[in-house]
Amino acid sequence: MTGDAAVTGSRGALDAHIVVAHADVDARLTVAPGGVLAVMGPSGAGKTTLLEAIAGLTRLDAGQVSIDGVRLADRRRHTAPSRRAIGLLGQDALLFPHMTAVENIAFAARSTGASRAGSVTVAEEWMPRIGLPEHGGHRPEHLSGGQRQRVALARALAARPRLLLLDEPFSSLDVQAAAELRGVVRDQLRGTTTIVVSHTLADAQALADELLILENGRITQRGPLDEVLGSPASAFAEAVAETAAH
Repeated sequence: MTGDAAVTGSRGALDAHIVVAHADVDARLTVAPGGVLAVMGPSGAGKTTLLEAIAGLTRLDAGQVSIDGVRLADRRRHTAPSRRAIGLLGQDALLFPHMTAVENIAFAARSTGASRAGSVTVAEEWMPRIGLPEHGGHRPEHLSGGQRQRVALARALAARPRLLLLDEPFSSLDVQAAAELRGVVRDQLRGTTTIVVSHTLADAQALADELLILENGRITQRGPLDEVLGSPASAFAEAVAETAAH
């Protein structure tokens, strides 16, 4: 399967070399099927650019993006974001304001080929899983920020992505709501290959198997969380490690 072929039915192994000239990003990374990789780095390091290039929102100047051995993008090829089977959740839930929580999730389920009735059933099953069993009929304006992010997570996962990208999804929430949502995310990933970008070590500690440090668009360190924190290779990584010590 090549070119703009739709991506379906595999396990989510990521192999990518992201080169985006205008953002000065040049980074190679792999994530094993079902693995969770945390990405941390200073502001302006290129973390969001990295995710946007993988998702297809930013075109590559060189390098490539492949999932399960299927080439999705390189300097000449660009599979549309909608055909990559990649979910992206950022700080803003971006729910459809005219739809209820269930309708938002059902919209994603329909993209997998589910019938209208089947997609509603899937959406209704998600509501208790994200801790909102009584909120299915509420529109976004009647939900708190944390509740909206829970619905957005369910919507992302209802589309059955092979790869889930989380870009600071907890940063706009208060401490309690962020802690609760981390728990929901951890419980619901269910083996989904995931990259989580964060400025907060607590996110990496709660969710990730490995930690990658990105600085000035380059990877300066990567490894199991304890190894990176135990032997930081840069001033930034050392500052992160000091946070863990306290």
